Amino acid sequence: MKICIAQTRPIKGNVSANIEAHKRFIENALTFNAGGIFFPELSLTGYEPELAKELATNQNDIRLDVFQEISDKKNIIIGVGLPTEDESQIRISMINFEPNKPRRTYSKQLLHTDEFPYFKNGSVQLVIEANDRCIAPAICYESLQPSHVENACKLGADVYLASVAKSANGIEKAFVHYPGIAKKYVIPVLMSNCVGFCDNFLSVGKSAVWTKEGKLAGQLDDESEGILIFDTETEEVNELIF
Repeated sequence: MKICIAQTRPIKGNVSANIEAHKRFIENALTFNAGGIFFPELSLTGYEPELAKELATNQNDIRLDVFQEISDKKNIIIGVGLPTEDESQIRISMINFEPNKPRRTYSKQLLHTDEFPYFKNGSVQLVIEANDRCIAPAICYESLQPSHVENACKLGADVYLASVAKSANGIEKAFVHYPGIAKKYVIPVLMSNCVGFCDNFLSVGKSAVWTKEGKLAGQLDDESEGILIFDTETEEVNELIF
């Protein structure tokens, strides 16, 4: 299976414009015959905690129907980031669209302390079965916590997908942690980060893929939009910069 991760430059709070940008990323992923594409944390709004309550929605938002239509027509899994609201609780979520299946929402289970004033924890790990693969999404901070990947692997995950919005300091930690867990659990790790200003920090991209041996297989730079396409069979990576 070919899995694509996107490195985007979201427009703060502009869901419609970000949807249009996501469609272009998906079109490019399809030229590589990708079976799935996943975007950074809160990719459709940008990582903007102070705007989350205003922008929060749910997986049935009609603006998102276009992703289900593309998924059904092109046979591709799509994971996009949005703040969601459930029983007046705001969560950091990834909404997943699978071909001819009901859409599903995964919400970040382990929050950073800075996020407590704005968000509530999710409670259930999601695994996405695709072809012969089982993909476990993780959202930023929780992907650096050993308990999260351990639980994902217990549920059968054989691909770990980190959707993040990370500063230079966060990326430095990620480049130590991710190859370690890839090697320990014999699982490829894919990290999708954004570029540009988010909240009160600069997100520095460097989206990357590590093989199940913990080797860096591909990496984008710290300022460009682009995609990485990982072949789970050959462990080869293709790169496209926009």
